[in-house]
Amino acid sequence: MIKLMIPEVGLEELELIKQVLDTGYLTTGPMTQRFEELVSDYLGIKYAVACSSGTTALHLALVSLGIGPGDEVLLPDFTFPSCANVVRHCGAIPILVDIDLNTLNINVDDLEKKITHKSKAIMPVHLFGLSADMDPILALAKKHNLFVMEDAACALGAEYKGRKCGTMGDIGCFSFHPRKIITTGEGGMIVTNDKERAERLRSLRNHGMGIINGERVFVETGYNYRLSDVLGAIGVAQMKKLDYIIAKHIEIAGWYKEYLSDSKILTLPEVPNGYKHIYQTYTVLLSKNINRQLVIQALLKNDIEANIGTYSISIQPAYQPCEILPNSLNAHRNILALPLQLRMTREDVARIATILKDILGNLDQKGQITD
Repeated sequence: MIKLMIPEVGLEELELIKQVLDTGYLTTGPMTQRFEELVSDYLGIKYAVACSSGTTALHLALVSLGIGPGDEVLLPDFTFPSCANVVRHCGAIPILVDIDLNTLNINVDDLEKKITHKSKAIMPVHLFGLSADMDPILALAKKHNLFVMEDAACALGAEYKGRKCGTMGDIGCFSFHPRKIITTGEGGMIVTNDKERAERLRSLRNHGMGIINGERVFVETGYNYRLSDVLGAIGVAQMKKLDYIIAKHIEIAGWYKEYLSDSKILTLPEVPNGYKHIYQTYTVLLSKNINRQLVIQALLKNDIEANIGTYSISIQPAYQPCEILPNSLNAHRNILALPLQLRMTREDVARIATILKDILGNLDQKGQITD
C-alpha cells in the first residue's frame, strides 16, 4: 500500500523523548522552549509560542488580537473548518471568501468586495504549502485598518517573494498534525514580532497566569493550551529534518508533474513566479464530470491511498444557510490528494500516475468507471 502520508519520525525523536522522560518534567518546559527557539530562528521572527494544536494556535491568536462579538473575520471558504470555528468561538462572525481556482487560495477580488465596517481581520490560509497572494492582502489590510493573521498550518518553509509564510502579517499560526510538513503528533505554534503580544499569548495558553510582585496570579481568563515537553522534544528533532523533508517533497512533486502533465482532464498545481511551494499535500483538480469517489476507490484497489483535498465550509450543515461560492464548491468536489511521503520512489510516482491515467481513461461520459 502506498500511503497518502507517513510522518518522518525515528530514533532521533525517541532519544529526545527519553531525555525528557529522564527529567521527570513532562509539561511545557525547556524542550518546548528549544522548539520555539528553533522555529523563530528558522523563520527569522522574534517570538514563537508553542501550543497544543494548530486550532488552539488560531484561537489564541484571535483572542490576542482582541477579536470578539460582532467582529468580522474574512477567510477563504476552501479550508479546514477549524479556521471558521475558532472565529465563532470568539463570538465573532466568519466571512467566507471564494478562492482562486488556480492556486486554491483566497480570491483577492472577492475578499475586497466583502470588507465592511465590521471587518476586524483577514485570515489568509496558505493551503497545501503554497502561499496566498500576500501583497494585495496586506495592502487591503492597511487601507481598511485590519489585522492580518496568517494560517500557515500547511506552510512551514513556504515562501512568498523571499518572505517566509507566517511572518508577513501581524501574527502567524502553524500546525504540527501528522499530515503537516513536520509533526509533533499534535501541536501548534504562533509567531509574532510583537513582544507584548507574545507575552500575552504565553499567559493565555497557561490559564491566564502571570507574575505580579514575584507572586503567581491569574491576570485574565485563559486556557490550558500548553504543549508538553514530550511533544516539544519531537519538534526539536523534526526541525533538524525540515529542510531535507521540504526538498524531498519538492522533488516528488516534480516527478508527479513529469508523469501527469500530459493529462487533459487533470489540472496540476500552479506555482506563480516568486513563490516557493513546499507541497505539504500534492493535489490535482479533476474535470467536473468525474466521480472523484469512484477514482479514490479504484486507486485503493490498486493499493494506492488517495483522498479529498479539504472542505468548502459554506456547504457544511454547521454553516447553513450560507452563500455558495462556486470555485470553492468546485474544489471541494473535484480536488484529489495523491500520496506524498518520503518513502516514495520515482517508480512509485510513475506507477501512481499510470494507474490514475488508466482509471480516468476508463470513464464513460457520465464520469463513471467502466470495466
